Amino acid sequence: MKRAGDTRWGSHYGTLVSVISMFESIVDVLDFIVEDGLNSEQRGEAFNLLVLIQSFDFIFSLHLMKVILGITNELSIVLQRKENDIVNAMQLVKLVKYRIQTLRNEGWDELLNEVCLFCEKQNIIFPSMDENFQMKGRSRRKVHQVTNLYHYKVEFFYVILDLQLQELNNSFSQSSMELLICIACLSLNNAFSAFDKEKLLRLAQFYPSDFSSIEPTVLDNQLSTYILGMRSSDEFSMLNGIGALAEKLVLKNKSMVYPLVYLLVKLALILPVTTASVERGFSAMKIVKNRLRNRMGDQLLNDSLVTYIEKSVFDGIVNEAIMQRIQNMKNRREQL
Repeated sequence: MKRAGDTRWGSHYGTLVSVISMFESIVDVLDFIVEDGLNSEQRGEAFNLLVLIQSFDFIFSLHLMKVILGITNELSIVLQRKENDIVNAMQLVKLVKYRIQTLRNEGWDELLNEVCLFCEKQNIIFPSMDENFQMKGRSRRKVHQVTNLYHYKVEFFYVILDLQLQELNNSFSQSSMELLICIACLSLNNAFSAFDKEKLLRLAQFYPSDFSSIEPTVLDNQLSTYILGMRSSDEFSMLNGIGALAEKLVLKNKSMVYPLVYLLVKLALILPVTTASVERGFSAMKIVKNRLRNRMGDQLLNDSLVTYIEKSVFDGIVNEAIMQRIQNMKNRREQL
């Protein structure tokens, strides 16, 4: 699963629903290409696709992913909005985790029945769940024999759902969810209606190296004065976003008046940047170090990732400047 938060997953869910609803038409098109394709390569590719999509494995996977993406669809969309309601988003995370866990515990029979009905409608062979599972391309003597029920329920259904839960738990641990909810208390919306002094004091506890042992007490008083000043100021009521709040605090020298509150604002701004950088790094790694370049060394990988991730910066550097820098480095080495 992707991190559950990519808007593309919303479109993927719609695509899966369309594939299922248009399955007969897709089969008809592939049948036509197999019979009347432009060349043997096209006809062979269509035949292979036809065999694949009419297999039970494909149908089972299709329906399972439709259910999973249906559960995570709203969360994926919400997390990609520029202006997030963090509190509601975190509540949605909890609901998604609960629904996936419920699906794991209680959803097998319903899913299997749905797949069975679809296979009957499309004349696709539905294997007996009591028979031994046959893995294609391997000798029966070399494979540990398990029933179809065990394979599809334990090795497939449970494993996929456990991976979804693990991904959600890794991305949204209890501490990270609490951290985000605390940060949401800095929101300026509706005259700072989300302000909660206790949660902001809790936010400071997440950064013990930035706050000394006595500063939380000072912060407590600062927050009380800060919120009174913010709610009584028309200048701050018109702002949108924590970034704008930080700029205005500096512009009006409020960062000097409320230094510890301003520190909280800065820490809140750093968090999404750090998270986004990590996400960009993992996404770029899949592109840079692909199947054909899987033996790439760490140094080359690091250099390639920096170049790829920061391509907007490197686009502004002309080749002549790079060549000149290389030449200067060579000259210095020769002088040494």
